[in-house]
Amino acid sequence: MIYKIEWTFRAEISFFEEAQFILQKWNIYEVNKFESLVEDELKRLSINPTIGNFKGDDIYSLSLSEQTTLFYKINKDLSLIELLLFWNNLRNPDDLIKLL
Repeated sequence: MIYKIEWTFRAEISFFEEAQFILQKWNIYEVNKFESLVEDELKRLSINPTIGNFKGDDIYSLSLSEQTTLFYKINKDLSLIELLLFWNNLRNPDDLIKLL
């Protein structure tokens, strides 16, 4: 079964912030690689939503790269994956708890 992917507003904002960070630190080529990586991982996730690590409170995490982790929820009744947040792993983990 293929799960539908739904982006929350926070996921959209954090995705663009991460892309902007990559652009400032490296270049557009790296941003394109990041976007392609996210697209590929979302396809994998839609087929197998439990590939991430269960964190509790129905929240899962999926490491996209050494630098970025995706947090999401699964609604099995609706066959829906709700993207919550793209997290830069270099940030303060205390801030992550506030956002989730």
